[in-house]
Amino acid sequence: MAGRVAGKVALVTGGAMGLGKADCEALAREGAKVIVTDREVELAHQVADSIGGDAMALDVTSEEQWIEVMRAVEERHGGLDILVNNAGNVIFESIEDCSLAHFKLHLDIHVVGTFLGCKYAVPLMKNRDKVIGGGGSSIINMASTAALMGYGNIPAYAAAKSGIAGMTRALAVDFQDRGYGIRVNALAPGGIETPMVMGVSGRAGTTPMEIPDGPLDANALGHPKDVAGCVLFLASDEARFLNGLTIPVDNGLYARPHH
Repeated sequence: MAGRVAGKVALVTGGAMGLGKADCEALAREGAKVIVTDREVELAHQVADSIGGDAMALDVTSEEQWIEVMRAVEERHGGLDILVNNAGNVIFESIEDCSLAHFKLHLDIHVVGTFLGCKYAVPLMKNRDKVIGGGGSSIINMASTAALMGYGNIPAYAAAKSGIAGMTRALAVDFQDRGYGIRVNALAPGGIETPMVMGVSGRAGTTPMEIPDGPLDANALGHPKDVAGCVLFLASDEARFLNGLTIPVDNGLYARPHH
């Protein structure tokens, strides 16, 4: 039985660890040819080797590197069907403590990185349904519940993730109006047990917390596979009627009233 994204070419940013690694593994398991990109290129190669994919160095804030990566993707694969703009960072600090440099860093990685990825992927992604059939191409941007809810100690991160959500809606409408056959959606994860979350919680370098299978308590962290499953769905033709959404992946956090 063919996989859910069989025959598709996918590129994931920040694919060397955490959510990005889980995304790469899920897409490859369901038949996609996955290009793992990351600044940590050795780790990216390890992930790529484990899933039978390719690896490329990419700093998402560099326009020159995006152009070079997309040139290589076109030469090797002829096009691109799935783009996951996953690379990110977070620094916990109030607006009084946040320097302009830190604020711009968040915008560069999240907003500029996502902008550049979408901009330079479009020529490789539009009208792919006419080449390989199916429901068209899919861009999946990584927002956050911080784009939907108030968190007092991450104003730069919240601003950047909100920018991604707004850009997602604008691109979804634009590409649909132009008849490109590219859907654009965003995911808004809550707390997921990743190296980044472990780092900000003071657990960097420790063994990841075991996330059990089955239903989770309201305050539980999620597993990277919980987000990867949503990435896989949005990347597949099963989601062809979903466009312009920012979907919370947060175990009900956004729905729950807080006092």
